Amino acid sequence: MAVTTVGPPPGRTRWARWAHRKWDLRAGFWTGLTWVVALVLFFPVLWMVLTSFKTEHTAYTYPPRFVFSPTLYQYGQVFNGVQNFVHPLEHSIFVTLVSTGLVLLLAVPAAYSLAIRPVKRSKDVLFFFLTTKMLPYVAAIVPIYVVAKDLGLLDNDWTLVVLYTAMNLPVAVWMVRSFLVEVPRGLLEAARIDGASTWTEVTRVVLPMIMPGLAATALICGIFAWNEFFFAQSLTATNGPTMSVFLVSSIQTEGLYWAQLSAAATVASLPVVLAGWIAQKQLVRGLSLGALK
Repeated sequence: MAVTTVGPPPGRTRWARWAHRKWDLRAGFWTGLTWVVALVLFFPVLWMVLTSFKTEHTAYTYPPRFVFSPTLYQYGQVFNGVQNFVHPLEHSIFVTLVSTGLVLLLAVPAAYSLAIRPVKRSKDVLFFFLTTKMLPYVAAIVPIYVVAKDLGLLDNDWTLVVLYTAMNLPVAVWMVRSFLVEVPRGLLEAARIDGASTWTEVTRVVLPMIMPGLAATALICGIFAWNEFFFAQSLTATNGPTMSVFLVSSIQTEGLYWAQLSAAATVASLPVVLAGWIAQKQLVRGLSLGALK
């Protein structure tokens, strides 16, 4: 006895193929558009790196040259005055690491109290943190300068540490709180039933679960502190300039040395790029924490 199989109607098969092809075209379009936008945004960085390997004469040619003989002369010029370069680098590393550590030290308990043990009007506190970012820095520089001068803290790393901590703390509190909100409450209740104290709950249960989020927060705050220019330029002169101030001081009044400036900017960007590359897995996990349940 022969058994015949009945397949899908021809019209439905053509519809399925057309829908699949349409989906592939749409996905390919958005993928291509994403690549174009990424390349456009990355092009200034690529051009900076390429210019750092040029001579000053080649850097000034018009139209610009994409094919040239690379040289390390500009990097040699940057490191030629090693004291002039290492001094701002040390200041930037110190200010960035200390301010980021203080931000995390203050943000974790603040975010814990707002997310795990919220009190009345806690949303008003979060709104207050947000409003502190709305004040233009230029509006506060005069009183900050006067206070720093009266306290003898001008041209001092600790002044920048305090300012960068205050500048990044609202962002850190909001980010850490968003990670803490996703911590399962049942897990915290189980820890409390087992007799865990608040310190044990935070250090043994909460922190290990939000560690990727803390890494993402630390990296973002570190980037903000490393790239900050306004306060560093206004409150430091010779003893405490950061890398951002050093790069601006590299611009000569007698001429523009684009190749040398590009080499200095490339070297100044390396610490942040390396930190992001090392912590990229933790950064992705931290930024996507709570996106899926």
